[in-house]
Amino acid sequence: MNIRRSGPSLHLITQPAHAALAARIMRQWEPSHFPDSSRKSSILKAVEHHDIGWAEVDATLVVDETTQQLLDFNELPDALKRETSWRGIDRLRDDPYAAALVSQHRLHVYRRHSEQLDWLGFFAGVTAARDAYLRASGAGPIEQLLRDYAFVRAGDLVSLAFCNNWTNTPDDGCGYSMRLDGTTLTIVPDPFAGRVIEISIEAREIPNQRFVSADHARTTFAAASVVTLKGTVKGSAM
Repeated sequence: MNIRRSGPSLHLITQPAHAALAARIMRQWEPSHFPDSSRKSSILKAVEHHDIGWAEVDATLVVDETTQQLLDFNELPDALKRETSWRGIDRLRDDPYAAALVSQHRLHVYRRHSEQLDWLGFFAGVTAARDAYLRASGAGPIEQLLRDYAFVRAGDLVSLAFCNNWTNTPDDGCGYSMRLDGTTLTIVPDPFAGRVIEISIEAREIPNQRFVSADHARTTFAAASVVTLKGTVKGSAM
């Protein structure tokens, strides 16, 4: 779950909804930044479904027993992060190149754990899965996959910046950085050739409060109003 903390309220955005927004934004990329290719549909599928493995966790909700705070996707236990990763990769097996890209995404976003004992099996397994899906796709060498992965990460970061109200987001190797001012998200460099794109996403609005249990959080979530968060995204040379 993405949690936008807005004073007395929390805006809860599911991971699949965030990923769908990422794909909508990436479809507005100019061809000079996101060229057409035989792989583009798979790249967009990877962008749109890179967090599909989180759906069950988003429905369950997780509350920290000590602080009684609702946890977002970054704060969840490592075991859940590994579980959702495998589930998401497996659900894309019908498109091997998309599955390879999402495998690479998990290797990238969790790379800080690569030498930790509890994560060694995960990294070995996901690397093997990535390479197997890449071979099955017949799409080309690993170097090409890594270049294409930059589009997945760019879309992910653009959407995360908006959904989570991150004011400054570095490029993390994808070649684009983002800054959020109010409801206006600016991407550097400009992938839209000067156009301004309207964006929106639905969220559940709940009080920013403590929850005595996950059941309490789920009951509050089920009764919450659905709000639409609106904004614009544009590019800048600097």
